[in-house]
Amino acid sequence: MPYIVDGNNVMGQTPGWHRDKPRARLELLKRVAAFARLRGARVTIVFDGAPDQEFPEGSAFKGVKILYARRGSNADDRIIELVESSRDPRGITVVTSDRQLSVRVHQGGANVSRSGAFRKQMESIADSHQSSAAEAEPDAADLEGWLRYFGADPDD
Repeated sequence: MPYIVDGNNVMGQTPGWHRDKPRARLELLKRVAAFARLRGARVTIVFDGAPDQEFPEGSAFKGVKILYARRGSNADDRIIELVESSRDPRGITVVTSDRQLSVRVHQGGANVSRSGAFRKQMESIADSHQSSAAEAEPDAADLEGWLRYFGADPDD
């Protein structure tokens, strides 16, 4: 099931996130990427504001697609647009605690997961796979490990 994450909404639940937005964004991306990898889920994260130089519009971070609010708009509108343009909105879960956004995407057929519940789910999955997480990213000299990490068969 694909997820669309309201990035600033989830970041907003972390105390002090506004003091260092680029760092908070990176930390969220790391956690969401780990969640996506461990769950085998497709995730798109939408942030408010102008695109970050490190993570431009349409880029990906370890498989997580990164989008931003359109100029003169906000992330909520972009998320609604994604749900409305989907061929199967009932297969999408939107992660937000924004009440108005929740109502709109639910009316469009999407499922909604509150940000706090999603953060707990990410933490739970990370905790249960902590030992395998150390093995997930190979060290610099492990060519075969890196090939597997990026989905290639080392024997090819």
